[in-house]
Amino acid sequence: MGRHGDTLYQAGREHVILTFWAVAIGLVIALPVGVAAWRWRWLQAPALGLSGAVYTIPSLALFALLVPVTGLGRTTSEIGLVGYTLLILVRNVVAGLDGVPADVREAALGMGFTPARTLLRVELPLAVPAIVAGVRIATVTTIGLVTVTALIGQGGFGQLIYDGLLRDFRTPLVLGTVLSVALAAAVDVGLVLVERALTPWSRARARARVI
Repeated sequence: MGRHGDTLYQAGREHVILTFWAVAIGLVIALPVGVAAWRWRWLQAPALGLSGAVYTIPSLALFALLVPVTGLGRTTSEIGLVGYTLLILVRNVVAGLDGVPADVREAALGMGFTPARTLLRVELPLAVPAIVAGVRIATVTTIGLVTVTALIGQGGFGQLIYDGLLRDFRTPLVLGTVLSVALAAAVDVGLVLVERALTPWSRARARARVI
């Protein structure tokens, strides 16, 4: 490890970048789709059905389908990784909005809030715990899937695993696996802290219950 610090840094940087953009783009897509599917219930079946269909495609098969169109590179990796985040994120957006108490929504409307303002100021903030839970699951899943993209020239820590398999050399194989798991655990803890920072009322409510 001491002699290959640059290699490990580059692999870690690529793993983080691939994961970040996949989840970020997936969330940008999933938020409006999830809100629309919650607002107009007839959209739920097609939205969840389409994203579920993508999610069921094995990763190697999906990348193999994309390579002839988008080539070997980051674009192919990101398209596949984004696709795998959508089912988790859309479902959690809908679940989070469903969990908003009806009396809170009615109180907001009684105060003169428009439906759009109610969504932005009341419903989405209260849905944050469910949405962040979806982001956590999607992120950890994506960190694992990024290793598979080593087969198309990306992969981050997956490149170490792939190199170890090709050369029957355990050191990069074990190191790539351990670092991938450590990254997933660290990011998951970080997202828990982000959720707590975004929902201070949850901590206050928990303290009130204790008192």
